[in-house]
Amino acid sequence: MPGVRYYKEGGIFSGASDRERASFTLGQQKTTVNSDNQSPAAVELEFPTRQVPITLPAGQNYISAKPRRLWLAVLLFVITFLTCLAAGRQFAISFANGQAASADEFVVSLKLLYKDPAALAPGFPFAMALMGILLAHELGHYFACKHHGIRSSYPYFIPAPTLIGTFGAFILMRSPIRSRRALFDVGASGPIVGFAVAIPVLIYGVVHSRVVQGIDSTGSEFVFGVPLALRLLAHRFFPGIDPLTILLHPVGRAAWVGLFATALNLLPAGQLDGGHILRSFSPRLHRWMGWLLPAALVGLGYFHWRVWWMWAGILLVLRFLRIPPIFDEHPLDRPRMVLAVATLLVMILCFMPVPVWQSATSH
Repeated sequence: MPGVRYYKEGGIFSGASDRERASFTLGQQKTTVNSDNQSPAAVELEFPTRQVPITLPAGQNYISAKPRRLWLAVLLFVITFLTCLAAGRQFAISFANGQAASADEFVVSLKLLYKDPAALAPGFPFAMALMGILLAHELGHYFACKHHGIRSSYPYFIPAPTLIGTFGAFILMRSPIRSRRALFDVGASGPIVGFAVAIPVLIYGVVHSRVVQGIDSTGSEFVFGVPLALRLLAHRFFPGIDPLTILLHPVGRAAWVGLFATALNLLPAGQLDGGHILRSFSPRLHRWMGWLLPAALVGLGYFHWRVWWMWAGILLVLRFLRIPPIFDEHPLDRPRMVLAVATLLVMILCFMPVPVWQSATSH
């Protein structure tokens, strides 16, 4: 017998007489009504404009529509790869000369995009490593969405004429997330997969790095911060050496960018990955963190890195965006709680109070 569902923004509406016991379960293909072996009583339902009865054949599977605009995803990927090539060439030239990163050299690399693209070949190791880490992160989200039947876009990369060549990547979710467990899976999959790819890349980069005394002095144009994951590896492969004096191989610098992006995504607020994870654990704590974290970033920006003020503003804007409701409030199971602790450890290993600064200025 066909099951009859009444939909309104993802919810199911039903009606029955007092003697009847109705059983409706979100996501099932059939609705059953028990009424003491008597014929179901007629029920009159008044639907507002947006409530429309739909009859679905029992047992039929419904597959989410395929994401659109593959051409746009491919185009942004190619453009971002080119800007990362320019950034990678700059890091390769600086590493070969035993120097810190240089904005002037990066400008030269950007000009080579149209003057002499073949000269960008030294940037391939950096570009391939960074794009691989970012792609792994976004594919983690993408396949988590596929697993839970959530419509999503292809990964979109963001090219940027900056020292690292990109502002990262993202996917768009085109249908609501219906359970707290699905929300957790979507939020945690990207950082965990991206981190798992970034660590071996970072190990390779650290092994092929070298110590350059004075690279953290006032003579260097840029000095990069050291996340805890890099500090632990530096202690293993360069014992007794100040991590700030280690000039990372371009592949290692790509992993550094991947760790930095992971830390930003794991900020526990708004609709960032960390916000999804926190909301799946405690919606109330997520609402409070929407105010507390921007305040904490304002303080961090005052004492350390002023760019945190921009992120505080972004999180405040996200605080006022509408968040779709969750219909299945079942709490996280034990394996997901373990993974939640793992994402917290990933955040600690990747976060830097001061990611980058110009050594000639105070920080």
